[in-house]
Amino acid sequence: MVKSVAWIDEKNKLTVELDSLEIVNEPMPTIDIEGRGVSVESIEMLNTETTKLTLKDPLPLGKEAFLVWGENKTPIYPRDVVRTDWFDQTYDATDEQLGYTYSSEKTAFSVWAPSATSMELILQHDRISMSRKPNGVWHNMVVGDWNNARYHFAATVNGIEQQVNDPYGKSMTANSGRSVVLDLATTDPSSFRRITYPKVSKQDAVIYELHVRDATSSVESGVRNKGKFLGLTERNTKTPSGYSTGLSYIKQLGCTHVQLLPIQDFARVDELKPQSSYNWGYDPLFYMVPEGSYTTSATNPSARVSECKQMIQAFHEEGLSVILDVVYNHVFFHPDSAFEKLVPGYYFRYKQDGSLSNGTGTGNDLATERMMVRKFILDCVDYWIKEYQVDGFRFDLMGAMDVETMKIIHNRCLAADRPILLLGEGWDLHTQLQPDQKATLSQSNQLEEISFFSDRFRDSLKGNLFNAGDSGYANGNGHYIERLPQLVAGSSHPMFGNRLFSNPLQSVNYVECHDNLTLWDKLLLSNPDTSELDRKRMHQLATGLTILSQGVPFLHAGQEFFRSKNGDENSYISGDEVNKIDWMQRGRENANVQWIRNLIALRKKYRLFRLGSAAEIQHRLHIVTAPDPVFGYMLVGEREDFAIFVNPTDRVVKISMPSQGRWVKLVSNHACLTSPISSLLHGVTEIGGYELGVWRKKRV
Repeated sequence: MVKSVAWIDEKNKLTVELDSLEIVNEPMPTIDIEGRGVSVESIEMLNTETTKLTLKDPLPLGKEAFLVWGENKTPIYPRDVVRTDWFDQTYDATDEQLGYTYSSEKTAFSVWAPSATSMELILQHDRISMSRKPNGVWHNMVVGDWNNARYHFAATVNGIEQQVNDPYGKSMTANSGRSVVLDLATTDPSSFRRITYPKVSKQDAVIYELHVRDATSSVESGVRNKGKFLGLTERNTKTPSGYSTGLSYIKQLGCTHVQLLPIQDFARVDELKPQSSYNWGYDPLFYMVPEGSYTTSATNPSARVSECKQMIQAFHEEGLSVILDVVYNHVFFHPDSAFEKLVPGYYFRYKQDGSLSNGTGTGNDLATERMMVRKFILDCVDYWIKEYQVDGFRFDLMGAMDVETMKIIHNRCLAADRPILLLGEGWDLHTQLQPDQKATLSQSNQLEEISFFSDRFRDSLKGNLFNAGDSGYANGNGHYIERLPQLVAGSSHPMFGNRLFSNPLQSVNYVECHDNLTLWDKLLLSNPDTSELDRKRMHQLATGLTILSQGVPFLHAGQEFFRSKNGDENSYISGDEVNKIDWMQRGRENANVQWIRNLIALRKKYRLFRLGSAAEIQHRLHIVTAPDPVFGYMLVGEREDFAIFVNPTDRVVKISMPSQGRWVKLVSNHACLTSPISSLLHGVTEIGGYELGVWRKKRV
């Protein structure tokens, strides 16, 4: 017998890999599908080891099939056919409810696996056969109360049975062991469905990026449940010196949204011994399951769900909205993913040579443009909005996702009873997707309701991200000053050149995030000979412009008190010692914390700092003449005007106010006070070295 295999690469074409040419001399082959024959129309030899067969009719999937060629019987398995439009259309299950549907009387299970020839549900210790629908959905209904029952599937695909957890699972045993059925209603905290949510629009948003574990893992945090969901429910926590920490501190700072680094089930951290390892969370395993290392009991499948909800509820009760950082661009390890085990080759992008696309740099790229991948992402978004009541999503490596999927997500979010903020990284990655299909910065005109992290804003203020010694406006004596008019206008002003966006709310303005060096660590490298005081003032200029510019301001937790990671520019697995929030530093730098509070309060009080359209910015924002490299601009209102000046040098500089009248200096990083600092009737004043100041003049 000759060992060979036949692959379905198109709906009616087989690629046969031969171990011997002798088989080719046999009579015309036939296809046997569970006793039914399919005729071969033509044979084409591709090389000495491969031949292509064209069939008269498409081969149905989900059935055992063999190529009978003389005395040889070769198994037929799906391969490239799963990435064809025919496959997507033939096995379209976008209207199906996948996963489990629980009631105390019965639970329904369903899983999509069109290429599987057999599927069994393993519920506790019982193996239960599942039935297959024409669209490739396997299903069964099991009578009884299965709350807290363990389950998974035994899927036979390409002749091999594999044990696989439910990609739609809602909770799991520790370390992603087994999927678990939960009565989700019992995991709701008291009043979870009845509390009043903060309804903050993107125009009013100030985002604060936070890692659950970093937030409270410090010994000095004053939090009992350190590094856990519940740690962020504790109120009135303080350092030994009496300074606020955790949830209460975040509320006092004045931000409107907390953006959490991934809290869905991820790899690399032992949930039973979480202190032995660390991860930011960008190694996704199961997308609808909260991470077990953040719960107080990883062995209790309901605890991670209920405690995650308690955290979200606590934020809401403090008037804070919650944005989830989600990773719909790759999986942790492609061969072990539930996606690949259930439908090999479908969920990921491939190059022409058959190798995996790797634009994300993680070894695989999710094919978000395919119907059932898109459905999965949309179902995840829908689930987190409805079940966990979250208020937004930050899409990791959004440029690796497709435009159409992002549009559909936005349309879904419009149906929510509160604003759902959508933002993401629009970097152009080398994934196997046409440029005009990628959700990149260059396609922002197709995604006007979605915001993009502005790397131009970041690099213009502090220097190129990938050149530690490079400097920007704040730390380079006004370097890139020519870019500032557009940056403070939300990169949307039609007259300032190099416009990125048609809508200022598409611009997420930031100079620091979890990735790469913190701003303080960057300044230590780019300005090594500068005094500590001047470095702090440079830091204040960059952070101040982030908060006061048009668009959506974004702060990294601890940025407001000069957070350092000891020069670690990629601390994703570096541990608590590097990543934890240093709450004692928060106390030492309380004056700067107050400066940031003042700026956020100013932005929230006066709408001129958060205009909603490019047309309004064009009408109200005007550049003010100032001695180079001091930068100034004016916001013109109905009742008052504002003048903002920034001096990126160590010299005191004379500046002229943009108009006559009584100008009151409201805030300055040289005087972190809450009351007006000074006023002047004449039109000339001074701005100190590395100073950012805001003046107001009343019109009536």
